[in-house]
Amino acid sequence: MENNQQKPPSPERWLRGPVQNIILPLQPVAHALLQAQDEINEIMNAFPPHLLWEHVAGMASVGFHLQHIAGVQDRLFTYAENKSLSDKQMIALKSEGKRNEEYSAAILLEKLNAQFHESLNRLSIFTEEKIREERKVGRKQLPSTVQGLLFHAAEHTMRHTGQLLVTIAVLKNNHPHF
Repeated sequence: MENNQQKPPSPERWLRGPVQNIILPLQPVAHALLQAQDEINEIMNAFPPHLLWEHVAGMASVGFHLQHIAGVQDRLFTYAENKSLSDKQMIALKSEGKRNEEYSAAILLEKLNAQFHESLNRLSIFTEEKIREERKVGRKQLPSTVQGLLFHAAEHTMRHTGQLLVTIAVLKNNHPHF
């Protein structure tokens, strides 16, 4: 390959083979989490910090999405582990999306990357028998299963990743010197 040619992009995570230590039925969850992490880190690479809490077209801010993706993963994995949310998790939930000058884009991205890592570690503990177990969710104790909670963690992560990408695209369009 010549120096002036760019390296071809890597295939998406689901095309790179199984994720180590994750059972087969949960491979799509692992792949989705890893793909979201890749996409978020790539788009946040040159993100201007002063736009972190800006709202455009009625959309949630970039800061909200970074907090919310991490928070939802943590909460859904907690329910999958058959635990109740802690006071710390409830405080984090209530603070999602609230402008906090202590949190830079770099800090929020670092926290999100730590959550992706933790979610993958937590995902590795589930067995084929365990994923079939029923779970109750939230104060209303709504019915779900371990597998349902884990798949929803992946689906919800990807949904907000898409919203984050669109929000950044709109911000980029509105700020030509992005």
